[in-house]
Amino acid sequence: MDYSKLNGLIPAVIQDADSNEVLMVGFMNDEALARTRDSGFATFFSRTRNTLWMKGETSGNRLVVKEIFNDCDNDTILITVDAIGPGVCHAGYESCFYRKLENNEWVESEKPTYDPNAVYGGKQ
Repeated sequence: MDYSKLNGLIPAVIQDADSNEVLMVGFMNDEALARTRDSGFATFFSRTRNTLWMKGETSGNRLVVKEIFNDCDNDTILITVDAIGPGVCHAGYESCFYRKLENNEWVESEKPTYDPNAVYGGKQ
């Protein structure tokens, strides 16, 4: 993988293996990708906390890896997953892409699937 373009990181697009819905985009460094491969659960690098984190370690909403693909430039990966739990988004939605542009306004295109305050205690 070419980690040179984003200071040691690559984007990781997370897609539901059954529905093909894009659930989220995160970033991985070499260690996060290795942990993802080795554990079978999606692990990312947090740019704000400067540390690795496994999706679901707080919420329990894990991402079970089915397949991993890389793009033609070798600088982005696509991971198909089985999502465990009611949602992937820390804001309480199934997907992080729950808003769409309609008439130049962002509107919610799906309903929340869980209460993030109950899961994260107001620490999103």
